[in-house]
Amino acid sequence: MSVLPKALLKLIEELGSLPGVGPRTAERYAYHLLRSDKHVADRLSNAISNLHSGVALCPKTFALIDASEELSPLYTSSDRNKKLVAVVEDPLDVVALERTNQFKGTYHVLGGVISPIDGIGPEQLHIQELLQRIGDDAVQEVILAMNASVEGESTALFLQKQFEEQGISVRVSRLARGLPMGVDLEYADQITLSHALEGRQTL
Repeated sequence: MSVLPKALLKLIEELGSLPGVGPRTAERYAYHLLRSDKHVADRLSNAISNLHSGVALCPKTFALIDASEELSPLYTSSDRNKKLVAVVEDPLDVVALERTNQFKGTYHVLGGVISPIDGIGPEQLHIQELLQRIGDDAVQEVILAMNASVEGESTALFLQKQFEEQGISVRVSRLARGLPMGVDLEYADQITLSHALEGRQTL
């Protein structure tokens, strides 16, 4: 027999199903909502209820946009260079790059990376749309900004091969990668060390 009401247990269960939220954290979140004014829970409930109807994917870049928008402002803005495209795995990668205030090109979200073990092949990603964009927008440079993982590397190599096989003339670059400050060599992974060696600089 549970000592907690069913409604509270259900909330704890649902919160605990979120990534990175363990049982204790889920309990704290649920207790906080219960103790707070009802309007707090109502606002959260409304935000969740409106999430799917209020968010859409840009049909050109596949970045997240308001449902009322036709295309991403990061693509339509006159301040953006359509001839420069950063290819990323997920929509939140766009947010990370935008926070730098350094990139003035446009984006293309693949929607993941090639991962046979997860049943994700090239046909599940927005690769054909990228190839189409390169021609339509006369793209001059593609920055492959995938994560430094085995899957990310495989996807980057696949894209490069596609460009070559289809005779697409475009400059292909990668984000500079190496050892972050404060990390000892013994704790660095193989991919990071490999990129650090390839990108070594003369002192």
